[in-house]
Amino acid sequence: MLTQRIGGKCFYDVALRSRYNKCDNNIVRKMSGFLDGIRCGDCECNIDWAEKRNTIASIAAGVLFFTGWWIIIDAAIMYPKEEDFHHAYHTCGVIATIAFLMINAVSNGQVRGDSYSEGCMGQTGARVWLFIGFMLAFGSLIASMWILFGGFVVPAKPAVYPGIAVFFQNAFIFFGGLVFKFGRTEDLWQ
Repeated sequence: MLTQRIGGKCFYDVALRSRYNKCDNNIVRKMSGFLDGIRCGDCECNIDWAEKRNTIASIAAGVLFFTGWWIIIDAAIMYPKEEDFHHAYHTCGVIATIAFLMINAVSNGQVRGDSYSEGCMGQTGARVWLFIGFMLAFGSLIASMWILFGGFVVPAKPAVYPGIAVFFQNAFIFFGGLVFKFGRTEDLWQ
């Protein structure tokens, strides 16, 4: 039986029937005991997720990158003819992959100037490299949307899947690059 005070009255719930009665100011709660032995959140396996952050972010980024290329390979196999799926559309995925590598080749410490003082151009060179990488990433994502709508949706082609595959390939590679860049922490590197 569950007893709870609601607005000056007590609410009794007995076997899915309810009624209102006057009661004293004490709130009495009784529950059946089958959940009393369960302890939520008190796990014996103490996993330090902060220590595993780099591993989890790297695996998530790898899965996103792999999924993007898997989708476009599937589209290329399903539509091998040039009139169904123009092979030049693979250029967006290649540019997105280059952008993925460019973005993640520069550490955050190099961009801030904390750990990079020598080299070709120093901190400015790292920032320019990162900027060009992000421009390529956004450019390939926008180009994949152009291919989807300009090449498949607006002309009302019977097969739209190749356009969707190009877009999702670039979206997965783009988000994989963001997860790999900003999901990891450099504190664990030293």
